Amino acid sequence: MTTITDPPKHQFRLSMLLYDTRYRAATIQVVALFVFMLLAAWLINNTAHNLAELGKPIDFGFFGEVASYDINQRLLDYTSQDTHLRAALIGLLNTLVVAILGCVTATILGVCVGVLRLSHNWLIARLMTVYVEMFRNVPVLLWIVFIMAILIEMLPAPSAFRGSNASASMILGDSVALTNRGIYVPEALFSHSLGNIHLFGSSSLRFDVSLDLVAFLIVLAAGLWASHRIKLRADRIQEETGDRPTTWYLRAGVVLVPVVALLAALGFHLGMPELKGFNFSGGTHLRNSLIALWLALSLYTAAFIAEIVRAGILAISKGQTEAAAALGLRPGRVMRLVILPQALRVIVPPLISQYLNLTKNSSLAIAVGYMDITGTLGGITMNQTGRELECVLLLMAIYLVISLTISGVMNWYNESVKLRER
Repeated sequence: MTTITDPPKHQFRLSMLLYDTRYRAATIQVVALFVFMLLAAWLINNTAHNLAELGKPIDFGFFGEVASYDINQRLLDYTSQDTHLRAALIGLLNTLVVAILGCVTATILGVCVGVLRLSHNWLIARLMTVYVEMFRNVPVLLWIVFIMAILIEMLPAPSAFRGSNASASMILGDSVALTNRGIYVPEALFSHSLGNIHLFGSSSLRFDVSLDLVAFLIVLAAGLWASHRIKLRADRIQEETGDRPTTWYLRAGVVLVPVVALLAALGFHLGMPELKGFNFSGGTHLRNSLIALWLALSLYTAAFIAEIVRAGILAISKGQTEAAAALGLRPGRVMRLVILPQALRVIVPPLISQYLNLTKNSSLAIAVGYMDITGTLGGITMNQTGRELECVLLLMAIYLVISLTISGVMNWYNESVKLRER
């Protein structure tokens, strides 16, 4: 009777880390990581030692010092007697405002231009081509300065609105004033306001949150959720019966009626800008620096988004369009219901890069005097305190966090809209 014995086990030897293909790749990676960590530790230690020798050890205490400079466009209360930390917070909010406004505007404009570039109308298609080639082949900094110059030189001064024989007048029912100092628009006011809630007490990060805004956002979110539930119900009925019920009035009602009721209860009204003295007062003042930066970034990025949208549409088989047309769908509904949903899987990945580029290009704001995070933390604060290493490292970390957040959100959206096979 023969017995089957297990094959002899090879004893592990240290030389196998290099000569055995099962371990060689892992060994090289571990060694490379160890060398990299040693190099990084040496650089950090060497930098800290040299700064200490110069009497400038790494210290973030300067954030508690008085900033002593003004910020013209801001969302929160700020004075020159506030700290550098609060100035950096105001600059960060200004950066986020431009990034969000720019991404939304560039997306809308880019989608429209990209679709119109494929129009069968020769004139419209060529005009859109001229727009794309003109904006994407000129540096964005030049567009920022150019638009700023147009706003300053072509719009009237506030004094032109004064008197019975004024050479300029307000538009939209005397509610909006276009001047060379900026645009004045109505502001939202409430007769029965719920007041504000103070966050972070008296620290440099303090800010007031309007309870009216919180209530508005809650009601709006609830309405949008109810509208989405109605849409899901209509989709389910359509899948079961083939007949889709009319729901647009229900969806509009659950969103608009509660919002209008809330605004009426709060006594919502508009505060109009008025010319008093040498300038307008009241309303909301959008400075030329914000408008120039917003428009330039939007128009510039929209040219790239238009090409992405055009490429995404062309990536869809022409048979999809012909099949939809054979079912009797109009061209607009074919584009909205058939082509664009399929093109999103091609459009969204490169679109993420354009959002990131727009956000990083907002650091050019200082060219027109818009105080973003680069102008505050990376500009005046750094020059006043002499803490260039700390300021630059924080600035890099802030842009990294913003970029990773945008990338994460858009990747989640891309995952939610991608095609799934049954």
